[in-house]
This record gives sequence, structure tokens and C-alpha cells, in this order.
Amino acid sequence: MAVPEPWGYRLKRVFLGAPLVSERLSEERLPNTLALGVLAPDCISSSAYGTEQMLVELLPVFGLAAFSLVLSITGVVLALLVLLTLSYREVVQVYTKAGGSYVVARENFGPRVAQIAAVALLIDYVVTVAVQTAAGTVAVVSAVPELGPYSLVITVGVVVLLAYGNLRGIREAGRAFALPTYLFGGAMAAVIVVGTVRGLLGDLPSYDPAALPGAVPVGSGAGLTLGVVVLTLLRSFANGGSSLTGLEAISNGVSSFRPPEGVNARRVLVVMAATLAFLVAGVSWLAHLTHATPFISGYPSVISQEVRAVFGAGPAGTVLFDVVQAVTALILYTGANTSFNGFPFLASFVAGDSFLPRQLTKRGHRLVFSNGIIVLAVVAIVLLVVSGGTVSALVPFYAIGVFTGFTLAGFGMARYHLTHREPGWRPKLVINASAGALSLLVVLIFAVVKFTEGAWAVVVLFPILVFALIRLNRQYREEEAALAALAPILDVEPTWSRHVVLVFVDNLDLATLRALRYARGLRAAEIRAVHFVIDEPRARRLADRWGRFQRGDIGLELHDCPDRRLGRASVELISRLVGDGRTEMTVLLPRRTYSPVLGRLLHDRTADHLAERISSVPHAAATIIPFDVSGPVRRLSEARREGESFVDTQRRLVADPTVPDPSAPAPAPPAPGAPAREGRPEPTSTPIGELPDRGPATVTGSVTGVEIVSADGTPALACTVTDESGTITARFYGCSYIKGMEPGRAVRLQGRLSSVAGRLTLIDPSYRLLSRRTGGDTGARQDQNPDDPTT
Repeated sequence: MAVPEPWGYRLKRVFLGAPLVSERLSEERLPNTLALGVLAPDCISSSAYGTEQMLVELLPVFGLAAFSLVLSITGVVLALLVLLTLSYREVVQVYTKAGGSYVVARENFGPRVAQIAAVALLIDYVVTVAVQTAAGTVAVVSAVPELGPYSLVITVGVVVLLAYGNLRGIREAGRAFALPTYLFGGAMAAVIVVGTVRGLLGDLPSYDPAALPGAVPVGSGAGLTLGVVVLTLLRSFANGGSSLTGLEAISNGVSSFRPPEGVNARRVLVVMAATLAFLVAGVSWLAHLTHATPFISGYPSVISQEVRAVFGAGPAGTVLFDVVQAVTALILYTGANTSFNGFPFLASFVAGDSFLPRQLTKRGHRLVFSNGIIVLAVVAIVLLVVSGGTVSALVPFYAIGVFTGFTLAGFGMARYHLTHREPGWRPKLVINASAGALSLLVVLIFAVVKFTEGAWAVVVLFPILVFALIRLNRQYREEEAALAALAPILDVEPTWSRHVVLVFVDNLDLATLRALRYARGLRAAEIRAVHFVIDEPRARRLADRWGRFQRGDIGLELHDCPDRRLGRASVELISRLVGDGRTEMTVLLPRRTYSPVLGRLLHDRTADHLAERISSVPHAAATIIPFDVSGPVRRLSEARREGESFVDTQRRLVADPTVPDPSAPAPAPPAPGAPAREGRPEPTSTPIGELPDRGPATVTGSVTGVEIVSADGTPALACTVTDESGTITARFYGCSYIKGMEPGRAVRLQGRLSSVAGRLTLIDPSYRLLSRRTGGDTGARQDQNPDDPTT
């Protein structure tokens, strides 16, 4: 039989495509050319705004001298790039699984220290998405200034599109995102070469920063103190450090490479770092030549001004300008895609170590970590909205996370070399230790000089997130320890000799019938249906319907629940039944499931709450029997449209020949035993605990339970009566309901004692209903047929 697919899955297939089977996971590996396009955009595209962010700090203080100082600071940044590249060549060679500095820290410093790297990288990935997309929008509005007021909307829309592309699968995302990497590299190489040649020929125009309305203020550079100079240079270097973001992308995505992963990852890493160095140096050199100046609004960007100066304002220059701006926007937008590859992989590793929710370890419809992609997109959009979507506002969040990862990767590899002492380990130790030390210095510089500009948020949030991850891990470990401790106790032969199944009944419907059918298949020693009385008229109607429509092999017990605390009443009943230590109890809870939206609004989750309470009782297990109501509702609507009768529809939906026809009249029950006669003196009641095994008896107590049982095919109403000394059962054969005989009612019974199923029982006794509150005589004897509606 073909199983119909839910509408949500059909919609997923439309938007994401056909599902990929797990066997195709190996096919989703990337060749080097495609890996460079997928993993390098974040790193390479940072050249589009790194120089500009350095000038933002330098120009207001040093004036035109900033265009010379930017070359020196760029040289320092590139020297750090070379050192970090050498360090990460060791990382990708030794650790060929995704995770980068997280895996390095975990293997060399332990899982707790590794959470520092995890938080650093996770923050870096989120900020990368925000910065790259915001910078891409700057490239767009630099070409089309009329779009400036809509910058934030454009940026958020791009994040949504990137998430969608990655949800379709890494191979399709790679094909889509690899081309801009090569286009941008080629376009900017042309700009740098042409600009350098024109500069050497003295044909390259330059800007006058003081004459550009809306540009950042240009200082005079006079009267500077040593403290201001040092602080400004450090702030500029910190901003320039954003050019190195994305360098760790190769190590975080090394498992995406084809075998041999380590060798291929090293090759791509070197190519990526060399490309970045060329572009950063070229952009800074052109800024030095053209005096391209940052603007307060963020656009036009420095790189767009360089392109305009290099190619001119003629028709050909305008076309080339538009082309460069287009590929710049594409590389910046796709640079954010690096995070959509790295974040889910890293989150899956951290979750696999039980420091993040384990839902992040599951691959989705297209063999990608869908939950991680969605989380990244949502958090990045929130950050964009909070910050206003400007690059300058986002950069202070940036480098702390990036360089914290560099620090742990460098020190981790240094410890690895000290521990393993492989051939040539001493030079490698020096490289990794130096990279870790310099990265730590950058973190401290950035935290100090950028503290008031937003870095304080990262400084405060960082330890909170690390603590949260460690606390989550402790919760997972405590749960696993509890399950492991109980395993030896439960993994032994059962000591119980009697298995009882309780079916909790709220209504006699398809959900209850399915639970009863399931209960019959358990082959238990006893099956009992239980209804807790909260609404007395409703309970009476249920009992009457049970006696007329139910098969008859399972009786319905009515138990009083005056305080309406179903959980407590359930636990008390089950605890009493399993109190002998030899009874194992299975409680079946019919749960009706409705539409996912309206169902949660219109219906509660009582079965789930009861299952939680019942599972805490020793020797008791709760089983939820779900029943999807939406299917019968749909089929019933179809039947009504086709003119089918209600009774025929019921028969077809139930599809159980043992269920009586609901339209059949109820059989007339025979009269029960002789009731008390008017005028006859009442004998003295005997405490139930002092009754003999046989003979006549009179008892007075409260009804605590009512059920319908079957005796040789004849229905009988069994009432449990309790006083302070004990409990006795009264059976009224041929009855399914006695008016007033309900839980909580005081009653006096007179009849002959016998034993039925090991219980002390009064067979067809005479009875008198007493006051519910006082136990006194109501003054009305029950001398008529107790099933007579006139009584």
C-alpha cells in the first residue's frame, strides 16, 4: 500500500529537490578547484574592506599621511598572514576532519578548553555572515546609490537566499558559489595591474579627501601625542586584522575535500593565502596612489573609488566599473557562504561531544546539517537588524573570535609537536607557538582598543557561552549516568508474576477502541479500563455507552477524582495495584493527534503529562497509543459529500466486526437482586475488615470505583465499596448502570458473601443510597428496579 506523503514533505521536495540517500555522502566531496571556490570567498573577499577599515581609523588622526601608513600596517598584517598560513598547514595535515581549531584544542587540551575555540568560531561564523553580506550590499549601493535606503532589507534577503542555497546541498551550493571567486580574483588582478602601470606612468588620477562631501574627517596630523599615535595605529591594525578572517575555513571544512584530504587542503590553503596577500597588498597600494577615502555612510567604498580612478569615467570605464562592482558584490555575498559550510560542520562536532543540542548532528533532506544552517541564518539576521547592517558597526565583533581560534590552533599544534616529536618537529613547534602567541596579542589589542565600540559585547558574551556549553554537557552526562546506573537493574529477569494492563478512558471513540485492541494483543493476566470521574454526568453517560457499545470482555472502572488532579490520582491507583511487589503494570494512554497548528491551540497534551507521572512509579510503564484524528475527519467529510450514512461511515472507519452496531437498541437488563423492602428494620452494619468469608452481611461504606464486567457473557455492574477497615465488591448482574451508584456516594449494602476472583464480594445485594457528605440516610429506599429511569 502506498503511504501518502504529508504536505510539508511534498513542499520540501519542491523547494529543496529530491532527497539524497546516505550512500551519496561520499559523492558530496569537493575537488580542489571547486573547494577553493566554496571555502575561499570569505578569506579572499575580505580584501574588499580590510584596507578601508584601516583608513577609517588613520585618516581622522594622521591626515594624508594615513595613505603611507596604511602600507606599513598592511605589511604587518601580511607578515601575520604568512605565519598563520604556515601554522594552519600543519593543522590540516594532522587533523583531516572538519572542526579546525576546535578539534585541535579538544585533542590537545581536553573538551572543556575546546569550548573556548568552539564559542570563538561560532561567533566568528555568525559575524562573518553579517559582515560579508553587509559589505556586499555596500558594493551594490556604490554602483546604484539610489538603493542606499534599502541596504538592510537587501542584506537580510541575501542571507535568506544563501541559507536556501545551502539547504539544497553542498555540491549545488559549490557550483553556484565557486564562479564569483574566480571572477573577483581575475577582475581585481586586472584593476591592480592596470592601476600600477598607470601609476608608474604618472597617468593615474587621485582624489582630494578634503573635497569629498560625506567622507570621513581628515585630520591635520599636527600636535599628536605618543599615546594617541600608538592607540590609533593599534586600532588601525585591529581593523586590518579583519582581512585575515576566513583563513581557518579550509581547516574547518577539510573533510569536504577528496582523499587525500590533508594534502589537498594544504594546496588549496596556500593558493588561497597567496591570492589574499596579493589582493590586500594591491588594494592598499592603489589606495596609497589614488587617495581613495572611506565615507561615513559606507558608500561609495574605497575599492569602488579605486576602480573608477583606474578605468576612468568614459563609456568603457563605466562598463568595467559596473562589472567589477558586480563581481565584488558577488564575492562578498558568497563569502558568507563559507560560514554556511563551516558553522554546521563545527556545530555537529560540538554537539557530537554533547556540548550543543544533538539535533545539530543530524543531516537533513539533502545530506547537509540543516538545523545548523537555519540557526546560523536566524542569528546572523538578528545581528544585522540590531547593528543596522553597517560594516563599521560589525567589525568590532569580528576579530576577537577569529584570532581566539588562531591562538588555540597555534598553541594546540605546539603541544602536539611536543607530545609526538615527529621528524622535523622543532621548526614546526616554533612556527605554531609563534602563531599562537601573536594571535593572542592581537586578541588582547582588539579587546582593549575596540572595547567601547562593541567589543565589550563579545568580551561579556564569550564566558557566558562557554559556561552554557559546559553546563549543557553536564546535563547530558548526568542523564547518561542515570540511564547507565539503571541498566543493570532493569536488564535482569523480571521478578513479577502478574502483568496487568490499564487502559485510561476519556471517551469511547476510535482512539479508545484502538488502545483496547492493542491491550488485547498484550496477553496480560488482566485488562482493566479506567475512567477518572471529574464530571459526574459525563461519567454516567460514558458508563451507559460502554455497557451498550463495548464488546463486553473489558469492564469500565469509575474512580473518583474530586480534586481533578489526574496525575496524582493515576499515581495513587497504580501504586496501590503494584504494591504487592509481584505485579507489573502497563498503562495505555490513548492520545488523539490533531492538525499541528490548530491542534495545539484547541487540545491539551494530557496523555504526555500522565505518561511522565506514571513512569516515575516502580513496576509501571506508560505507553502512549497515538491516533491521528485528521485522517478520519477527512474521510468522514468525503463520505458525507458522497451521501453515505453516518452509521455506515462509523462501521467503515472502525473496520472492526467485533464492535457492535451503534444504531442497535440496547438490550433490556434483567432485574438485580432483591432490594431492601419498605418498613423492614435495617440490620446492624459490620466493618468490612471483620466480615467472614461466607454468609449474610450488612456493610456501610463509600463507593470508590464502578466498572462494567462480563460474567459468562452477561454484563454486571461491579462496585467497590470501602470503609475505614477494608474494601469489598458488590456485583449487580444484568446491570450496566444504577442511578446514584457512583464514586464518592455513601451506600449501605445487605446480601450474601462469596469470593469472586479472589475478592470478597456481595452478589446482587440490597442497597440504600446514603448522603454523600454525612453518610446519613437520604430517607429514600431503593425498592424499584435500579436500572429503571424513573428511580
